[in-house]
Amino acid sequence: MKFIVSSSYLLKQLQVLGGVINNSNTLPILDNFLFELDKKQLTVSASDLETTMSTSMDVESDSKGSIALPARLLLDTLKTFPEQPLTFVVEDNNTVEISSNHGKYALAYAKGDEFPKAVALEDPSSTTILGDILATAISKTIFAAGNDDLRPVMSGVFFQFSSDNLTFVATDAHKLVKYTREDATASQTAEFIMPKKPLNLLKGILAGSEEEVTIEYNDSNAKFSLENTELICRLIDGKYPNYEAVIPKENPNKLTIDRTQFLNSVRRVSIFSNKTTHQVRLKIAGSELNISAEDIDYSNKAEERLTCDYQGDDMQIGFNSRFLSEMLNNLNSDTVQLEMSLPNRAGILTPVDGLDEGELVTMLVMPVMLNS
Repeated sequence: MKFIVSSSYLLKQLQVLGGVINNSNTLPILDNFLFELDKKQLTVSASDLETTMSTSMDVESDSKGSIALPARLLLDTLKTFPEQPLTFVVEDNNTVEISSNHGKYALAYAKGDEFPKAVALEDPSSTTILGDILATAISKTIFAAGNDDLRPVMSGVFFQFSSDNLTFVATDAHKLVKYTREDATASQTAEFIMPKKPLNLLKGILAGSEEEVTIEYNDSNAKFSLENTELICRLIDGKYPNYEAVIPKENPNKLTIDRTQFLNSVRRVSIFSNKTTHQVRLKIAGSELNISAEDIDYSNKAEERLTCDYQGDDMQIGFNSRFLSEMLNNLNSDTVQLEMSLPNRAGILTPVDGLDEGELVTMLVMPVMLNS
């Protein structure tokens, strides 16, 4: 088995696949990349048993075969090469010899058939979506997903497909983001929960991509296929909470304000907040928004006044500044609207401008009790 490939091209593909490999694997074979050669087509795969990702590339070769090569060693070596062709030759003594312009390097390999096979999806449904839209949907929601191992369903992003739109939801019970695309639809209704790790991998490859991604899914797995890359992952098992029930419908108090100004103010004031609650207080009266925070233990306090457009009753409400600034940071609009009903009900944050056609974003942040 022998093939010739460009060093920088191979490195670029392997760096993406390297994201799949865990730092500590139960099976030693999972520390390897699987190389499968079929004449001019080389397919490289990485897996952690839950997620398997593979990418195909063109190489110069007329042989066939499969081997598993140590991922860390291979990546560390490739990073040091300038752009040049590398020749990989499988020798009889269970090593692979890599020849570059300057030298030769031998590394031990494992047999390709020891590598776990990717799951084949039985009877999947499918839909197609533009790569960049999927990347945006992931980055707009994934930050709001939880990290609680006791509630695994909340640690992923909920995909909800219908013939009207595609909706992506993430929540950790303190904040919630619902991202909808009305310009993309699926042929049949489906719901599944995607884990974070494969989503982060997809986000990395797809940002700015104009190519179509085919998503196939059944009850237990999902497969994302694009031009020369495939990702198959196990879905999170369980029923997603009824998120529509927690979004308050009647919100008579509406605050409209410049996003950057609001975000910077919350960030500055929150430096003076209590280090466990991160609480900031919003006091709204007329067209004035007063943002304040204090840490009684250390006698630290801060207060800022901003002008805003406000319709509703004067009110005071407390929020966790970390959640609030995270949400404001994740919007691209110039102006945002915060809708509220009562100081103990969730506030709804939406962008006023800067959305693409057919794009809807709703963010919900739970209040914290104010100590008056």
